[in-house]
Amino acid sequence: MTQTTVPVIFDLDGTLVDPAGGITGGISAALRELNLPVPGQAVLNSMVGPKLSDSLLHLANVPETLVNETIERYRRHYKETGIGQCKLYPGIFELLEYFAESGRAVAVATQKPQSIARLVLEHHKIADFFVSIRGAADNESLEANTASGKVEIVGAALADLHSQPAVMVGDRHQDVAGAMANGLDCIGVAWGFAPDGELEEAGAVAVVQTAAELRIKIEELDAVRAAALSEVQNDGSL
Repeated sequence: MTQTTVPVIFDLDGTLVDPAGGITGGISAALRELNLPVPGQAVLNSMVGPKLSDSLLHLANVPETLVNETIERYRRHYKETGIGQCKLYPGIFELLEYFAESGRAVAVATQKPQSIARLVLEHHKIADFFVSIRGAADNESLEANTASGKVEIVGAALADLHSQPAVMVGDRHQDVAGAMANGLDCIGVAWGFAPDGELEEAGAVAVVQTAAELRIKIEELDAVRAAALSEVQNDGSL
């Protein structure tokens, strides 16, 4: 990897992988099993990305006493059918393959439990592209108090990369916030689950429409870094 190549930290759902109903369908099934109201599709879509317990409490209005059981039922549905429903977004495999061939380090930072994140990446045969796969604690119960937020998860992935700066790529405002808290720029992807304007308002340095456009934007950041390093080296030689 050259000195000016910027490592990339990717979000998972809505960025690399389209859940294709695997997440929202699993949540709906879990709620129905517990005779709880199922929110509309717009609310279900907004639950993709943030920490699941928070979404169940504050978006689906699940009583706190039923959150843990809802999560357990959802995870069962997701492992049985949800992973098989999800698919890579167009151009993602080719982008990761190109980064691997060019020596660019890449990582994953997701609020999905880390072991399940790895299962998803292995299902799509892309796990080996990543030098780090970081996610939330496998124990998602409210009592466990072990769930990490996006800031901590991005920070863990960044530490694994042993490199500053890096760039975050994600589809929700939590990705932007997690990046900024760790001193990173975040590129937003328009194909995920953010409502119109969310990524820009959160502070994303750019919002791209395709994987090809994402590659161009990342390479532009390489050029900016190279210019900054050159300027520092020239100043030091005076």
